[in-house]
Amino acid sequence: MTRTTYEIPDQTGKLAVVTGASDGLGLRIALRLASAGAELVLPVRNPRKGAAAVERIRAAAPRARVTTTDLDLASLESVRALGDRLLADGRPVDILINNAAVMTPPTRHETQDGFELQFGTNFLGHFALTARILPLLREASARVTSLSALAARSGSFRWDDLQYRGKYEAMKAYGQSKLAQMLFALELDRRSRAAGWGIVSNTAHPGLTVTNLQTSGWNLGSDKISMRTKTFRQAPKILPFLVQWPETGALPTLYAATSPDARGGAFYGPDGFAHLTGGPAEQKLYRTAEDRDSASRIWAEAERLADVGFPAVPAAR
Repeated sequence: MTRTTYEIPDQTGKLAVVTGASDGLGLRIALRLASAGAELVLPVRNPRKGAAAVERIRAAAPRARVTTTDLDLASLESVRALGDRLLADGRPVDILINNAAVMTPPTRHETQDGFELQFGTNFLGHFALTARILPLLREASARVTSLSALAARSGSFRWDDLQYRGKYEAMKAYGQSKLAQMLFALELDRRSRAAGWGIVSNTAHPGLTVTNLQTSGWNLGSDKISMRTKTFRQAPKILPFLVQWPETGALPTLYAATSPDARGGAFYGPDGFAHLTGGPAEQKLYRTAEDRDSASRIWAEAERLADVGFPAVPAAR
């Protein structure tokens, strides 16, 4: 039987950093964490949307301690600046949720550093942020939950053209970015266990959840709202067993990030039909995510491309 609730354990005294929390899934995750007592830092690209998110969180949880800070994951300089600010504050980070993303822009866009937008934002930006605040994560024996997606199941790496400078295919580029994010989460947990960092890293996906992730991506670079967007926004009312709202879509991530039973190196998602909707449950890793050689290779590529480094550890095999 599908359960569409999850009671978060008391998070009082914990600091949670949630990317992409100005709306959609991230906002719902942040709101639930604040309601459970966590103190929040919300790195946002749009200050106006960030301020509106803080108001919504405080309306739902009047005692919430929540602040916003600048972050554009499509800029490694912005990621570095956020890392420097958090390190200067010196507060251990108990929970890091790598949630922000961009999805399937119809034409190829680049980050400020020249990376394909989805690969640079969804994967490299979060990889670099995690690396830069690693001392704060280690000090808190943190839980790091990185968002993947259903698209990772069929994802693959275009090793000779990770930035899709050749033929651009929006969904394939998205699947690559989300597969990379999943492999990063799993490799981070392996390295943490091998080196004794104390960090528990896992990955989650929200099933098929209606948020601005899908609808804004389809319209990126266009002033016209696509028919695909209009139809998708109505889908939960028409096909509730296939598509869900963020309140439910947030549950696998919240479970992965807060449940005492959630494991490092595990994958969480909805427990309903085809894992599209439903409550949180551990799921079998996608076959594409079981390739440790690819995990090591994309990790090395990310360190090189993002110009960051994690401490060296013996390969965990």
